[in-house]
Amino acid sequence: MAILTTEAPPSTPDDDESSRSRTSIPVRLGTVGERRDVRTVPFGDRFDLIGSAAAGIALSSLMFGWLTPMTGVVGWIVLSFIGFLGIYAVMTAMRADRLAISERIMTALFYSAGVVLLGALAFVVFFTLVRGSSALVHFNFFAETMKLAGPLDPLTMGGIAHAIVGTLIQISIALIITIPLGVTTAVFLNEIGGPFARFVRTISDAMTALPSIVAGLFVYAAVVTLITNQRSGFAASLAISVMMLPIIIRASDVVLRLVPNNLREASYALGTSRWKTVWSVVLPTSRSGLVTAVILGTARGIGETSPVLLTSGVTAEMNLNPFSGPMISLPLQVFDFVKSPEPNMIARGFGAAATLVLLVLTLFIIARLIGGRGPGQLSDRQRRAAAVASARDLQRISGGSDTPPTTRAARKVRPPKGKPPVDLEWRLAERALTKRTAPPSEENPS
Repeated sequence: MAILTTEAPPSTPDDDESSRSRTSIPVRLGTVGERRDVRTVPFGDRFDLIGSAAAGIALSSLMFGWLTPMTGVVGWIVLSFIGFLGIYAVMTAMRADRLAISERIMTALFYSAGVVLLGALAFVVFFTLVRGSSALVHFNFFAETMKLAGPLDPLTMGGIAHAIVGTLIQISIALIITIPLGVTTAVFLNEIGGPFARFVRTISDAMTALPSIVAGLFVYAAVVTLITNQRSGFAASLAISVMMLPIIIRASDVVLRLVPNNLREASYALGTSRWKTVWSVVLPTSRSGLVTAVILGTARGIGETSPVLLTSGVTAEMNLNPFSGPMISLPLQVFDFVKSPEPNMIARGFGAAATLVLLVLTLFIIARLIGGRGPGQLSDRQRRAAAVASARDLQRISGGSDTPPTTRAARKVRPPKGKPPVDLEWRLAERALTKRTAPPSEENPS
């Protein structure tokens, strides 16, 4: 039990000194120091970075040219990078602490990894375009087939129109199969759950690493041999779907997990059902991520060669029926071209590879335009439409009429035709006008 007294314990000089040491109020001098610029890199940091890179290149050139018998461009690049990191760490240690040194080194490593990946991608695209430029400059390469062209014919004869059409047909059928199944399975894994959902997630994760030749053999044995008795574009689409489905399921599963539970709870609080919440809240919120999942699956399926080789067959003619006869695709056409020793056929192969890259890029741009905006991000047209609808609702709720305004005050509060900030000013003006013109009530006559 605590004993309360009316007298406080006397304070000692040590207590006063400790309180003064713990609490202090800075003295305001009335002047503001120089504003710090956090957007630009200081000159010292730039000097350390550029100087370390130059020193690393010089050290590597000295080692490869005079001091050691080492040769090779790859070894020179690796040694230059290692020397750059070491010299950069030493230069940073002269003006910063250990934490800043580790931060600078990790930043350099991350930027270097990005540069390497981007450089590899640019090299592949540039090399493919350069090797296939002799075929890409001819219009017949995109408009004709190889029905009347042979290995010894010039590049002005023949083309890959049949392969482009076959690729679009096969990937379209595969997307029709995999998008509903993949997204529905991902919704089941996130919204339903349970032991069976864990089993399905494990199987989908295992199928992500499934070799493509195994998928081709499965479809060949189950569909081509037992059902259709012939290679066709539909069989190739089934094989491509087997490769695309695990990727779409896994990527969609990760995206749907990122949807906040507060949105689901708010929907349930309004009395909606589970599937109405999924359809109206969860899927629209994760639309951008789901489009990215579909793009990843499409990029995996559109470049497959081995399952298509076993299921679709090779042809030099145009075939628009995916259920009858062989139907070639661009990856398989590239494989068929480059195995020939003739330079013109090899140029056609690189041209077909460049066309495949451009086709994937086009599909990526279209997909981003369809579902690239995140949740709550409206375009200018949608914002203007929302502003007009909000103004109309506000006028209807406040009891306004559709008759044209007659007074100057009424003309000032007309619904504007601008963006939401102008609409906000109009709302405030109309609210003020409503308060001024409203008659006093009986409870509050003032």
